[in-house]
Amino acid sequence: MGSAATGILVLALLYVAQSIFAPLIFSLFVIALVWPCQARLQRFLPKLLALLITLSVTMVAIAAIGSSVAWGFGKLAQWLFVNADRFQASYVDWTNWLESHGLAVAGPLADRFDVAWLVRFVQGMAGRLNSFAGFAVLVFVFVMLGLLEVEDFNTRLVAPGAQPYGMRILTANRVIGEKLRRFMVVRTFASILTGLVVWLFALGAGLELAAAWGAIAFALNYIPFLGPFVATALPTLFAIAQFESWYTAGAIFACLNLIQFIIGSYLEPRLTGASLAISPFAVIFAVFFWSFMWGISGAFIGVPILIAFIVYCAGTPSGTWIATLLSGSSWTDKDHQSG
Repeated sequence: MGSAATGILVLALLYVAQSIFAPLIFSLFVIALVWPCQARLQRFLPKLLALLITLSVTMVAIAAIGSSVAWGFGKLAQWLFVNADRFQASYVDWTNWLESHGLAVAGPLADRFDVAWLVRFVQGMAGRLNSFAGFAVLVFVFVMLGLLEVEDFNTRLVAPGAQPYGMRILTANRVIGEKLRRFMVVRTFASILTGLVVWLFALGAGLELAAAWGAIAFALNYIPFLGPFVATALPTLFAIAQFESWYTAGAIFACLNLIQFIIGSYLEPRLTGASLAISPFAVIFAVFFWSFMWGISGAFIGVPILIAFIVYCAGTPSGTWIATLLSGSSWTDKDHQSG
């Protein structure tokens, strides 16, 4: 009971103080990714100059992902304002068709979901992403201070006074860093490929805002399950208004899901390998739980947090069973041996 109460209090603290903890955890994730670059640069450059280069490249990459999805949602908002009447007409036809087939849910949906709601949703998404600046500033500060501290912190971990836990933490941190870098390399490749294929498909299908759909598919692919769902559902809704045909919209929906399935469920797992095999249920839970806790940033780093949690559990005898339940046996056995 005491452990459960402590866990609940920690989660409540993380939720209430999300403005501090969300950028802090995000910065730890970034540090794990970019530290090898910083370490290599320090071999032949002054430490501060190496830090400046690493930070510049890191912030450009983060800004590119954030600005791409903000630009995409901004384009959607502009399109909605210009074509609101056309979209509203298609929406009315849709609700009338549902009601004519005896689906009473159409009435409640009409009260809650209309073009004005969709406009507010798109504007809200773009606004949240545009307010990313304050979050990015804190991440920049934490990453800068963290990169300066990594070497000293590792030295303290191997000190006699920190044993035996210091070496366990150091080993786990190295394993986490390797797994996160591999995860992000594969995820980035899959996101770029998804964005390009969706863009080319939208162009070939004659779907308006093809570049925006590609940018949104690229950025949201970093969020497992939830991101691809949004990147598939929104173009389908817009296809209904543009083509005024359920069959065309259905074909676009099927093709977009096929793209997401081939890249996300077939190609990406083979590139990732068994060492990053995680229970799909655990991934879904992590994405939704951390998005509830910290919003978009939580959804983005939900899986990295899960990866770190599994590695730490695999490195302790009392937590091995948790790691076994959440991941593949090939991962947990290897990590337990290395720990």
